[in-house]
Amino acid sequence: MQDIPTPFNVESLWELDQETLDSGAQGFTATQVFIKNPACVAYTYDDVIVMPNHIYFGLNEIDISTNLTRNIKLNVPFVSSPMDTVTESKMAIAMALQGGIGIIHSNFTADVQAAEVRKVKKFKNGFITDPVCLSPEHTVKDVIHIKQTLGYSGIPITEDGKMGSRLVGIISNRDTSFVEDITVKVRDFMTQRDQLSIAREGVKLHEANEMLKASKKGKLPVVNENDELVALIARTDLQKNRDFPMASKDVNKQLLVGAAIGTRPEDRDRAAALIDAGVDVIVVDSSQGDSRYQLEIVHFLKQKYPRIDIIGGNVVTPLQALHLIQAGVDGLRVGMGIGSICTTQEVCAVGRAQASAVFHVSNFARKHGVPVLADGGIKSTGHITKALSLGASCVMMGSMLAGTDEAPGEYFYQDGVRLKRYRGMGSVEAMKKGSEKRYVWEANANTAVKVAQGVSGTVLDKGTLRTYIPYLVQGVRHGFQDAGVRSLTDSHEQLYSGKVRFEIRSPAAQKEGGVHGLHSYEKRLY
Repeated sequence: MQDIPTPFNVESLWELDQETLDSGAQGFTATQVFIKNPACVAYTYDDVIVMPNHIYFGLNEIDISTNLTRNIKLNVPFVSSPMDTVTESKMAIAMALQGGIGIIHSNFTADVQAAEVRKVKKFKNGFITDPVCLSPEHTVKDVIHIKQTLGYSGIPITEDGKMGSRLVGIISNRDTSFVEDITVKVRDFMTQRDQLSIAREGVKLHEANEMLKASKKGKLPVVNENDELVALIARTDLQKNRDFPMASKDVNKQLLVGAAIGTRPEDRDRAAALIDAGVDVIVVDSSQGDSRYQLEIVHFLKQKYPRIDIIGGNVVTPLQALHLIQAGVDGLRVGMGIGSICTTQEVCAVGRAQASAVFHVSNFARKHGVPVLADGGIKSTGHITKALSLGASCVMMGSMLAGTDEAPGEYFYQDGVRLKRYRGMGSVEAMKKGSEKRYVWEANANTAVKVAQGVSGTVLDKGTLRTYIPYLVQGVRHGFQDAGVRSLTDSHEQLYSGKVRFEIRSPAAQKEGGVHGLHSYEKRLY
């Protein structure tokens, strides 16, 4: 009888001897690469490569959930940049649905920016607490206007057309489908109150959802004991919950959203408007974050609104980070002059290569429990993996997202290629719209000469975030798997214990690591 082979014992793998480890044959620790650095060289993402390690888990076991700030958690470590060609409410909604978060830019007026925040907070709620209402005296024309501007098809009707008033009916898409006269009043075609399915105030969300399913209606009004409208539940929200199980939400089941402000005195009023609109995190947006102006506004915001998380930046050194931590920030934005449309290093001769900046600031900030957001320089899923492997908790992306359907602006064709416009917030065009506050602090218009620190350009069409973000997520998971780490927490633990190893690549090695030796090729992301 033939002996049955015994299975290989993967639980007792041999370990490398210390001599081999010390030789550099297995790569080098982050300390050896970035701290014990006799050449005094700063490294970019392309300069660094992560050494592979033993894989003992499946791809679907990898957890890339993370902390954006001390108090805000995300299911995926992706943040869209507060640029006027990247993040408005449409992008912020899409990012939150996919498990990340969008930061709405500040080239809007304060009121318009706050309205953009409200759009995100209203988009998917358990209970819609401030739905648009009409009165019986409104007309079909008013209904059409709401549909065209806000996209709503189910509108509750109250006595005076305001939230909190007595519910008298509701109109849906089918109620207006066959009404041709736009002057007809709502009272003549609305579904009357006695025909409605309603829920009483105090109902639990899951109970209201079951009532909505049973009624087979699109909307379920929630009323108090006086029959006054206090909330609304939408069937489309149930469908969205089913489609986006990883969505980033607050305790009220509303999507998470952030917004940017500057460091001017009037930005305190902007912050108040954003907080009133329900913003979850405020990013103080400055090209050089270690200024008295930013420290003062961070300190003010944390004193007046202690429950709102503040991200400070941008910084690239521990000293810059220390001052912002002292002022009270809950997160740090790292990167200076390394974005694809940024010319700060060229114009100002100040900044730092991003891989070095991320490692040094992350290594310092972790002592204070402050997460780091790696902002800029991301050109691929490999760069995302490197940023996270070097200590960042999240990555902020601009050009990577600017070509998607959800980014502001229209597509156009140039030489047969479908493109969208993309510009740096330091470009002349963006500064004319208001972003000069990131770069110019002079109040005197005679001395406030604008010096461009960015350019305008175009980026390729990347399609919708519904397919693009899952591609990025899967790419990062593949990178983590090859590096032998099961989660972001595991990655950071292995980074600081020296288990994750790196090497510096020569220019020839970088060329070898990309596509080469072909006459022509087609590069498809997914």
